Amino acid sequence: MREMEIIQHRQIDGLTLFLNTVDHRTTHVHSEWELIWILDQPLSVTCDSKSFQAEPGQMVLFSPNEPHELHRVTTGCTFLCLQISPKILPARAQIVVTDHLPHQWLNEQDYRQLQKAVLGVTEQYLQRQAQYPLYCVGQSCLIMHQLLCHMPIKELSREELAAINKRNARLKRLLQFVDDNYMDKIRLTDFAKQENCSLSYLSRFIKEVLNQNFQDYVTSVRFQNACAMINAGRKRLLDVCMESGFSDYRYFSREFQKHFDMTPDQYRQAAVTRQLQMKASRRSLHSVEHFHSDEESLEIIRNLLK
Repeated sequence: MREMEIIQHRQIDGLTLFLNTVDHRTTHVHSEWELIWILDQPLSVTCDSKSFQAEPGQMVLFSPNEPHELHRVTTGCTFLCLQISPKILPARAQIVVTDHLPHQWLNEQDYRQLQKAVLGVTEQYLQRQAQYPLYCVGQSCLIMHQLLCHMPIKELSREELAAINKRNARLKRLLQFVDDNYMDKIRLTDFAKQENCSLSYLSRFIKEVLNQNFQDYVTSVRFQNACAMINAGRKRLLDVCMESGFSDYRYFSREFQKHFDMTPDQYRQAAVTRQLQMKASRRSLHSVEHFHSDEESLEIIRNLLK
């Protein structure tokens, strides 16, 4: 399925680092702490039942097993991402942060030190100099120490941790259910029967974890599939409409224009340019993003160090 969608990067034991330019990534979850540093364009973030905009220069910290979604605001947003497994962080209990923006909790000097430390880890990680895994893991632990000493945190009980695991398992089943059925008539009642729970409970659950209702999420998946088919350029727009789960082309065209500020035909006309610009990008039903090579990443980091 996905990592819910699993993306493989070169990884030190318990530590992964990469630079990414993202247009969108639908809701996903992973077991690592994730610190992202916004480098150029603002990024819309949805997590913890709320949405906010992170600006260039700001960082965002996600707790392990916390569902989150990323969308560009204007153009694709480039960010540095540091993922740290809880397994390399000595702790007596599972800890989560109750806020996501470090700059609101660190003073200016501490925040500059945090930025410098992240840049240092990134440079060592990409250059792979002697003993770089030891340096990167040690510095990453110090980075997490600085964050968790300043940001508001909560220790989870066994019961709370079990509830989170149960929530994430249900979320994975929900997303897979939509992936398997969005091309046909899809009803939340069918998933409710599968889960043996009430429709009202599931409606609240979806609103809580996705920050939107079920039908809005299904529609977003259908539109992303339509965009992928248009970009591929191998189907008529009517076929795109039908194979994406829309039964009426006029409705599809009208709603497409609301979502993307252009008609499906205008989107198709611009597809060649987009393909040239995004030829190295990863496109899927749930994301459009470009993972930068080590060489590209080093050039970006060295410009920041200047």
